[in-house]
Amino acid sequence: MNTERIVQMERRLVRAEEAVGAMEEAMEDIAALNEYLGSPEWLADRADDEAGRLPQDLRRGVLSEDAIWNLLERCREMKEALG
Repeated sequence: MNTERIVQMERRLVRAEEAVGAMEEAMEDIAALNEYLGSPEWLADRADDEAGRLPQDLRRGVLSEDAIWNLLERCREMKEALG
């Protein structure tokens, strides 16, 4: 009997369940970001940023095309790897 193997696999099960749960929650955020990128709202927000109308201390990574696109690409790669 190898209880250490069972303990190790149980740890992996718990960690994987937590990761899948977090991914399920993140899927809603990813879908919203996908819709936001290039939308009229995104274009208006980006124009406000370029015109200096946003607070200097406001985080604005979402206004970078690359930030959202890179995240979406990573998601596509993960989907392919799992597929």
